[in-house]
Parts: sequence; structure tokens; C-alpha cells
Amino acid sequence: MKQIVKKAVGIFLFLWANQLAGLAQFSDTVNHYINFSGTGNLNKTNTGTTYLLNNTARFQVNKKKISLNSMAGYVYGRNPTIKTNDDFLATLNLDFLKDVQKFYYWALTGYEKSFSLKVDSRFQAGAGVGYVFVNSDKANLELSDGFLFETTDLGVVDVHGRTSYQAARNSLRLKYRFLIKEIVRIDGTNFFQPSLSDGRDYILKLNTSVSVNLYKWLNFTTSFNYNRQNITSTENLLMTYGLSMEKYF
Repeated sequence: MKQIVKKAVGIFLFLWANQLAGLAQFSDTVNHYINFSGTGNLNKTNTGTTYLLNNTARFQVNKKKISLNSMAGYVYGRNPTIKTNDDFLATLNLDFLKDVQKFYYWALTGYEKSFSLKVDSRFQAGAGVGYVFVNSDKANLELSDGFLFETTDLGVVDVHGRTSYQAARNSLRLKYRFLIKEIVRIDGTNFFQPSLSDGRDYILKLNTSVSVNLYKWLNFTTSFNYNRQNITSTENLLMTYGLSMEKYF
């Protein structure tokens, strides 16, 4: 199974690299976007310090019919007695025809390691379709659905007594962006991923951020993140604030 996963990752990265090379040949029609956000929170008392750091980097390459979106995020947190978070997530997805018609196609691969959710490693890869309800400079609303293959190693036993398993999942995503008076921006990406074979096995990810523009490329950002892995009854809730930097080129 691990060999199959490695081959799948290799094929996806090969296709991704070739697609980037193809886009580079037509750089006059390609748009790029890069974003980095550093947020967190801190609470210091006589008994100790509790803190949380949430850092995320995003890079996008957009052409008329194809767009590539990559993201990597890392969360680290401690309270006076123990480590609470040591979580890493990276995703890469390809959208086809999203900017030219309502229906579009997508492919995605992702890797996750989460101390707070008790996930030693999780790899997902899949594809599906999406529908764009609104797509303008001030608003975007889209819904997508598809299927994922997943292989997971857990740090604790699940409800079935396992620490390792493979699963096929449905993946439903709601994504939105709203811009208010060129100053305030609301971004959200939310996933519901139930197993096709086990009703107790689902993953829920809710992510929303609100950014206030301070300068051309600088924003004050607050973030809300909620994650639940039902098969191990583990979850986390993160509310952080800080700065984000972005650039289109």
C-alpha cells in the first residue's frame, strides 16, 4: 500500500511540474499570487504562559483554464505543563475550467501530521467536480464534491482498535470570499469528508479568516479554525490574530 501511495504522489508531482513548465511558456497570460500569514495568541499569568503560533503560506498560479493552488501551514502551541499543538498540513490542488464556466473539475493531494488530532501521518489524493455560484472581484462562492483515497497512521487507537487504516471518502467543500469596500476581506474554506464505508468515520474542517487592509500588501488578520476527527474523538479549535502579507505578480 505504501508503494502505491508513493507512486501516486510521484505521478501527481510529475504532472504538476510539467504543468508549471507549460504555464511558464505563456507567462504573459499567467497570474501569480503569494501570501504569508503569521498569527497567534498569548496568555501569561502567575502560573505560566500559554501560547499558540499559526503560520500559513500560500502560492497560486492562475491561467484562463487552469489554476494551481498550494498551501502549507504549521501550528505550534504550549500551555504551562504540556505541548498542545504540533500540527502540519500541506495541500496542492488543480482546478480546470473554473474561470471560464460554472462547472469545473478539480484534483487534490494533501499531507497532514497533527499532534492535537493524534494523526501521525495522513495522505489524501482524489478528484471531483465543482460549481461556481458567484465569481467577481468582490465576491466568490463555490461548492465542490468528489472522492478521495486516504491512508492514515494514528497516534492513538480508533473506535475499531486500529492505529493504521485506508479509506475512501466523499469530500464536500464550501469555499467563499467577500470583499467589503476594498478594505475588509472574508475568506473561508470548509470541508466535510465522511468515509464511504463507516458512518462513524468523518473529518470536519472549518476555516474562516477576516482581514483588514493596512497597506497595499499588508493586512491585519484574525483566523478561526476548527478540526474534528470523529473516529478518534479528537478535535481542536484555534482563534488567532496577527499580520498577513500578500502580492500579485
